[in-house]
Amino acid sequence: MAVNYSVPAYFILILLFISRIRSTVGKSKPSTNFPPPNLLTLDFSERIRTDPLAIESASSDYGNIVHENPAAVLHPSSPQDIVSLIKFAYNNSDVGGEQLWIDVLKATMEHGLAPVAWTDYLYLTVGGTLSNAGISGQSFRYGPQISNVYEMDVVTGKGELVTCSPHKNSELFYAVLGGLGQFGIITRARIAIEPAPKRVKWVRMLYSDFSAFTKDQERLIAINGRRQSSALDYVEGSLLMNQGPPNNWRSSFFPSSDIPRIMSLVTQHGIIYCLEVAKYYDDSTQHSVPKELEQMYKGLSFISGFKLEKDVSFMDFLDRVRNGELKLQSQGLWDVPHPWLNLFLPKSRISDFNSGVFQDIVLKRNITTGPVLIYPMNRNK
Repeated sequence: MAVNYSVPAYFILILLFISRIRSTVGKSKPSTNFPPPNLLTLDFSERIRTDPLAIESASSDYGNIVHENPAAVLHPSSPQDIVSLIKFAYNNSDVGGEQLWIDVLKATMEHGLAPVAWTDYLYLTVGGTLSNAGISGQSFRYGPQISNVYEMDVVTGKGELVTCSPHKNSELFYAVLGGLGQFGIITRARIAIEPAPKRVKWVRMLYSDFSAFTKDQERLIAINGRRQSSALDYVEGSLLMNQGPPNNWRSSFFPSSDIPRIMSLVTQHGIIYCLEVAKYYDDSTQHSVPKELEQMYKGLSFISGFKLEKDVSFMDFLDRVRNGELKLQSQGLWDVPHPWLNLFLPKSRISDFNSGVFQDIVLKRNITTGPVLIYPMNRNK
């Protein structure tokens, strides 16, 4: 019997290219900027730093591509400090909220709660990701982070502190969310939270056929979008290529005993597509989750024998990229320029992207050592 599934309108691809060697691209130059003399006479002047350490710490973007020394660095103690600075500078500064998502997670977990939408990497600011989108494997179900905001305080380009929501100053609200900081600076956000689970069943399945891989992604986000009570909580995808080992800096998921046979598979096919899912659970659902996952596996077309599972704490799952970051830092590789490219692709062109980019460019030219991620998305989220 044929079953029709609603399919996602588009996929998002995240390609992170990390240089094999250190590059001189974007090296910072000695600062020729000097703060306006009257800047240090403002009420918050004691929170303005011009020392070399402060200047250096704020001189590079996250991807370590752009290097520009600021004239001074403000460490705001309240939204009012940002209001005062914007009024002083008027359209000449670009700052964001300072709270990290990892800190939000830790604070809410103390009360048995957690936000519903995340990014894969948690050491980013709330204001920063809400000024972009905030996409991860949970987005098929809850939408990106910007779809889970109820209210914000925003400092506008005129230095006005404005509270906005879908029902109050809504034009500003929707302009700021995903607005890349062009319409205001987020200083407070009220976000959706829910009871936090205790543990996670984390599963990866391997495919040699891209069409089977994407069809299974589409199927999973369609059926799990309808059955909310037993839905998967996370669906993502990635590439395994012969340029690097299956375990990359994002996570060390695969057991060492399975690495040889996985590498043999990658060598045979050039690219292996990895479908990654997760199901959260707690004491009340720990016995039903394995049965739900087994039922899900029956309809999938992964390579026989290449379904691997882990059971981890909720915190360890969400913070899974951190260990890889620390490993790269210890090797002096975290500060290597690493451009990060996000692309939204329509479902109708995803196969063309695989053949034209993954197969003909990434694989044949051996140009990347960084992860390539594929997120299936539902249009209505």
